[in-house]
Amino acid sequence: MTVQAEIKQYLAAQPEPKRSDMQELHGILLAMMPAAKLWFLDGKDETGKIVTNPNIGYGSRTTRYANGSTRDFYQVGISANTTGISVYIMGIDDKEYLAETFGRALGKASVTGYCIKSKRLADINIDVLKAAMQYGFAQTSGQP
Repeated sequence: MTVQAEIKQYLAAQPEPKRSDMQELHGILLAMMPAAKLWFLDGKDETGKIVTNPNIGYGSRTTRYANGSTRDFYQVGISANTTGISVYIMGIDDKEYLAETFGRALGKASVTGYCIKSKRLADINIDVLKAAMQYGFAQTSGQP
């Protein structure tokens, strides 16, 4: 199955209103970065054990570890969770930046070092979310 087919299947399997919110976010991210690499992670580790929620990723960045090894991963990701939707903005060194810069203006969302969680898209300011995601892309790719 292609990544696009896995994403389509994942989105279709979500209950409403989460499905519509996830589809809207997917469309926003595709419009922001139309040439970005798409990822689908099913949430399972190499043994098949579920270790996280499935998620969709956009863009590509290389993480360098202290031991010298590297790993390619997405720049921004989205995932359905038990209470709503999570947006992951990867590669931001300052773990306070998202909360300090976008937190208050986002609306009803919890913000951690790299994750913005909200029950529904209607609860948050989409323009502020877009700005946070664009910041994440710019930080990890040098793109405006």
